[in-house]
Amino acid sequence: MILERSMHPQFLSNTFLVAAEPGGEAFFVDAGGPLEPLFDKVAEHDLTPTHVLLTHHHFDHVSEVPQIVERWPDVQVLIHPLERDLVDTATGTMDAGETVRAGGLDVQTLHIPGHTAGMLGLLVDGNVFTGDTLFKNSVGGVRAPGSTSCADLKSSVMDTLMRLPPDTVIQPGHTDATTVAEEYENNKFIRLWRGLDPEGTEQVTALGEPATLILLGDDYDGGHKAWVRWPDGRDDIVPGSKVER
Repeated sequence: MILERSMHPQFLSNTFLVAAEPGGEAFFVDAGGPLEPLFDKVAEHDLTPTHVLLTHHHFDHVSEVPQIVERWPDVQVLIHPLERDLVDTATGTMDAGETVRAGGLDVQTLHIPGHTAGMLGLLVDGNVFTGDTLFKNSVGGVRAPGSTSCADLKSSVMDTLMRLPPDTVIQPGHTDATTVAEEYENNKFIRLWRGLDPEGTEQVTALGEPATLILLGDDYDGGHKAWVRWPDGRDDIVPGSKVER
């Protein structure tokens, strides 16, 4: 399988080019990173892109779709039905549990909400594209536009992604790849969800409100992501920069 990646220098968001073999069809996963390096790879491998498969609707994952459509006007741009109306360039939808044939490969869609309601994981040939649900050493926040809940995010990670084979390669929406096995053992959020490490008890101010800091974990950009618990017992995952200790 051909798998090429381009990452935006500021957003750190990834765009992927995927194909079964040179000389055939190909597809993109998301479109927020610089496309010229991937267009060069299309030419190098003599590929014909037919699809753009979007994990979710956020700007840093869809901003460059028009460039792809301009170059290949017949390309299909697919996204979860819940987010179809949020992306002007979308031409159709793909629902959870569907298998999309693209790039000479079967792509299985997994519904992994939390960061957004229609977030999709894309499982293909031992790789899973996780959008903004799971990163190397971190997880997605649930405060971005269209987010649902921390409970949804936890279920998406633990009940869906962590149940994939341990050697499955995680291709996240931002920065570097990892594996299910690596995250199961080393991701601090997952370790807490597994009950391996103790929850924090420090009282802090988060987003201007009193909260308990359960975990100040890593984020994909070198900063921090915070798991907090509100006085009513609800859990939340917020930017570490929004926590005052």
